[in-house]
Formats: sequence, structure tokens, C-alpha cells
Amino acid sequence: MTLRRLVVAAAIVDDLASPTLLLAARRTRPLHLSGRWEFPGGKVDPGETPEEALHRELREELGVRVELGEEIVGPEHGTWVITDRHVMRLWFARIVEGDPQPLVEHDELAWLGPGEWLDVPWLDADVPIVEELTRQVAPEAV
Repeated sequence: MTLRRLVVAAAIVDDLASPTLLLAARRTRPLHLSGRWEFPGGKVDPGETPEEALHRELREELGVRVELGEEIVGPEHGTWVITDRHVMRLWFARIVEGDPQPLVEHDELAWLGPGEWLDVPWLDADVPIVEELTRQVAPEAV
């Protein structure tokens, strides 16, 4: 069995208790993923906890500070398999400081409203996560 590298990401929403808006980020690289949408985040560096890595990645990628909410637990030992080499842990998050900007690896951000959560071309691995989110918090978005 190949050990997969852990990445972390955030489902950034407008309200942790009753979210209606979800932030999506459009990738610019690598080329085969360019134009597809994803949850912002990135790799966990050695010596970091997943939560520390997520806070760092969101500062670097979007220029924001967030409050983390509940983890969206994946079906594979609590993670979401996103490639043959990577698994992802994902948390709900709410911006507490800053206005999100596409600073690194993204060229556009979009706040998706009720009924729009699946309206952008998400990365294939993120589609089941968005579907799960809509089942959990925004059934009208399915």
C-alpha cells in the first residue's frame, strides 16, 4: 500500500451555524487542472499540525484569517482520497479577518449561493465532497 500525502482544505462559508454561501477557487495550475474549481488549501509541511497548515495555506493563498468549524469527515479513514498520491482533510471555516483574494494558484474566487454550490466545474475529486456538503447543510442546493 502506498502512503498518500496529506493535504488540508477549507469549505469557507459565510456562517458556521447555518451556511448559505460557499467559496470556490479556480485553479491556474497545473495546466491539466487549470480552469477547474476547488476548496482552497494545500500540503501539510513537516512539523505542522493539519490545522496549522490550513491556517498558513489560507493566509498564503487568499490573504485571510479564519475560524475553523467542524471537520467534514471523509469516508476513507476520515479523509477524502483526491489523487492516487494525496488524501485530504477538510474543515468548515469562516473568514474573521481579510477580504479573500486569489493570491497563489488561483485566478478567480466565487461565492456560490443557495442552489449554486454545484454550478462550477469542480475538480473531479471535490465533486463528492460538495455533494456531501449540500446534503449536510444546504439540501436545496442539490
